[in-house]
Amino acid sequence: MAKIDNLLATIDMESISDIHITSGLPPMSREDGKLIKVNEDPISFEIVEEYIKDLVPDKYQIFKEKGEIDFKYNNPEIGNFRVNAYKCRKSNGIVMRVIKSDIPKISDITDANASVLKKFTELKDGLVLVTGPTGSGKSTTLAAMINEINNTKEKHIITLEEPIEYIFETKKCMINQREIGEDTFSYASGLKAALRQDPDIIMLGEMRDKETIEIALRAAQTGHLVFSTLHNMGAVASIYRIINSFEASHQNEVRIQLSSFLRGVISQVLLSNEIGIGRTAAMEIMICTQSIQNLIREGNYEQINSFIQMGSKYGMQTIGMDLKRLVNSGTISKEEYGNWVNQNMQSV
Repeated sequence: MAKIDNLLATIDMESISDIHITSGLPPMSREDGKLIKVNEDPISFEIVEEYIKDLVPDKYQIFKEKGEIDFKYNNPEIGNFRVNAYKCRKSNGIVMRVIKSDIPKISDITDANASVLKKFTELKDGLVLVTGPTGSGKSTTLAAMINEINNTKEKHIITLEEPIEYIFETKKCMINQREIGEDTFSYASGLKAALRQDPDIIMLGEMRDKETIEIALRAAQTGHLVFSTLHNMGAVASIYRIINSFEASHQNEVRIQLSSFLRGVISQVLLSNEIGIGRTAAMEIMICTQSIQNLIREGNYEQINSFIQMGSKYGMQTIGMDLKRLVNSGTISKEEYGNWVNQNMQSV
């Protein structure tokens, strides 16, 4: 039993995403996006130091030399964690990300949009993106979609993640989860290898560089269904992000590829519920109809939002349309809606 377990045992792991432990401060947990004190007792430098030594005795010297270290910690009675220990000024800190085994259903995330998201899981090939800012629930939405496939189809799924946030149990699918830095060097190297491992579906935790985007597009072109994320808000911004990752001389070629193999974009944010407990995902959904494919191919991105607004019969909606639905249903407050609009400085 690790020394930190006495503290961890006092925390409800089901309701939080992260635990923060810093010398001289009370321990805190992140719940519904907010940091909340676990108790009022500051933790001394010596105790945090003991926690780190106890958790990774074989790597403690590396921590002392480099000032930071990543590792995993598992306790069957408490939970699974991805941990980063770090030095800050004259103190030490620990952040523990809770790795969930209880994966929500798509309908748990968004009942109103569940049927559209399920259609993405029925595709045979192409690229599906889930985008949004940090902490917007992208990984949870991806996990729910992968688990929907796991429950309904016989497929080989390879995931590349940094870190692994949900553990999938084998149901109908064979699922191989690989962690960047542990099982493979990078997203690009893991993705290259995945193409030689007979996958039906590839889930990339993030498309963070040009090389990864290139290989992901190639995978989508060669009969694989690829799910991934981008850290930006809005379907059009996602298209710009991909195109602008390439030199101007290659952008026309990438537009043609993207127009042919991008199947859709889900762009989401999390907002606090009216009742004060939990958060709800508001989603922009773009489905690549023939018209939108033509706009991407021709580079007429500024017209895409109009087609999303008019595409409700296909299941499309802007983020503003979904936000207004959530306000009208009483799920989120007008104040929460207004705050989001003001902070994002966009007309919705």
